[in-house]
Amino acid sequence: MLQEIILAGFGGQGVMSMGQLLAYAGLEEDKFVSWIPSYGPEMRGGTANCSVTISDQEVSSPIITEPNTLIVLNRPSLEKFERDVQPNGWILLNSSLIDLEPRRQDLNVLKIPAMDIASETLNNTRVANMIILGAFVQLTSAVSLESVIGALKKVLPEYRHHLIPLNRQALELGIELALNAF
Repeated sequence: MLQEIILAGFGGQGVMSMGQLLAYAGLEEDKFVSWIPSYGPEMRGGTANCSVTISDQEVSSPIITEPNTLIVLNRPSLEKFERDVQPNGWILLNSSLIDLEPRRQDLNVLKIPAMDIASETLNNTRVANMIILGAFVQLTSAVSLESVIGALKKVLPEYRHHLIPLNRQALELGIELALNAF
């Protein structure tokens, strides 16, 4: 098993948190992982992306040039990274903010209106990223839901642990969306 993932969006959308969650979840499952963040110069609203590798074997290089999965939360990120995805790879995109269809026809695409679902179903748009992460977990089986929940305890500061049940709900919504999409 080898998953090379690029996660991208605006700062403040939880891109780095998703990457950290995947890396910690992989560690909890005794997998080999790497996580490399990349920030724009702005704190919020600027570009943010990270690369995560999860593997059953040692990671030879943390640099990802051809991800097999791209998770994008905004249009500029889709425009920037779509061309890099491996043929037959996955693009999971936040269709609440991305009004553009991927150009390539050799990719699997799952469009999730994550902001809309988070607002309407959970009354909290801050967990939109967790909905998409749940779909990723379901589609790839790279890590388990329980490992991601365990990772939340490491990524979230202790004073935010009361938000773990809400994050779990969002992850489960994403899993359900992915199950029903195909």
